[in-house]
Amino acid sequence: MTSRIPIVVVAPDSFKGSVSAAAAGAAIAAGIRRVWPDVEVRLCPMADGGEGTLDAVLSGRGHRASARVSGASGTPIAAGYGLLDDSRTAVIESAQVVSLTDPVGTAVDVERRSTRGIGEQMLQLLDAGARQFMIGLGGSSTNDGGAGLLAALGFALASANGHNVEPTPAGLAKLASVDARALDPRLAVSRITIMSDVTNPLCGKYGATAIFGPQKGVRPERIATIDARIAHFATLAEHAMGRRAQDLPGAGAAGGLGFALQLLGGEPRSGAEVVADLVGLDAALNGADWLITGEGRSDAQTLQGKTPQVVARHAAALRIPATLISGGIDAAALPELSREFAGCFALPSGPATLEQCVANAERLLADRAEQAARLWGAARVNAPRGADCS
Repeated sequence: MTSRIPIVVVAPDSFKGSVSAAAAGAAIAAGIRRVWPDVEVRLCPMADGGEGTLDAVLSGRGHRASARVSGASGTPIAAGYGLLDDSRTAVIESAQVVSLTDPVGTAVDVERRSTRGIGEQMLQLLDAGARQFMIGLGGSSTNDGGAGLLAALGFALASANGHNVEPTPAGLAKLASVDARALDPRLAVSRITIMSDVTNPLCGKYGATAIFGPQKGVRPERIATIDARIAHFATLAEHAMGRRAQDLPGAGAAGGLGFALQLLGGEPRSGAEVVADLVGLDAALNGADWLITGEGRSDAQTLQGKTPQVVARHAAALRIPATLISGGIDAAALPELSREFAGCFALPSGPATLEQCVANAERLLADRAEQAARLWGAARVNAPRGADCS
């Protein structure tokens, strides 16, 4: 039996459309302190490459700035980015430029959206001296195979009569040639880390357009046509670079941004693992008794490299139990989730609309954390003498 106040690591992802990872962590910490006012809580806001990645990374180091670039629709926007303390490492969150939740960017049809703004942001950062890029690919609204990014960095896309081709799914219908000779030479001495948990190839049955296109607005009857255009572009781009990338795992991430960045020599890594390294998750877990994590909704995809699974496995390596508190939990996935987590808690305490849960997320998070802490504390106090409850 033990009465020692535990050390708790709180490492949630953002609850998309509701609260940031930092705000979620603060709410969970507040709930824990209702049970143990003097508890040591170590906050590690997390992300996996999607929305909130920039905020999570910069919570521990570096500073945030913004650049004027083209949004998904071509309309200029101010997109945030981060520079770490060495000023040579830039953190780019694709969702800052081509977010699926941006009403201006998504006002035009998906076939006319482009990733050009991400390439423009990379150019500005190259000018500022950056030579290492960490690029998160989640939450994008585009499906252009990364053509826009490559065009911004120097690729020339031309039609059969030599006219410039717009780097969009619609524009690629006229594509006849790709020339990479004007590609910015500074990229050859730069390092690109691709932050994503997607392993899909660029094209085909399991490619970007077929799997992720519909959630971005690709109509079912247009999937085959767009997929063929992107495959044609990718083949020409690979020939221009003398490198293959369209069949590599992760090439289909973010509508093909994964392909474009791997074509430039980028290295795919688990976004949550990259963030865990940057925020010092393992150091925070050292000597801790309990981990709490969470996300907006947990389902079978959570167990495919999403933030909660990654942080739970870091904790498991140190024999630290991990508890999941999420906005909603898919009942069908609960048996599998329960193998990873010591307790899975959803926010609603009774019948509630999604809007009510979003509006009251911080209060609900604190309430769930309080009850989880009371249950966990009781289990420790009442454990048989000599039992390992850590």
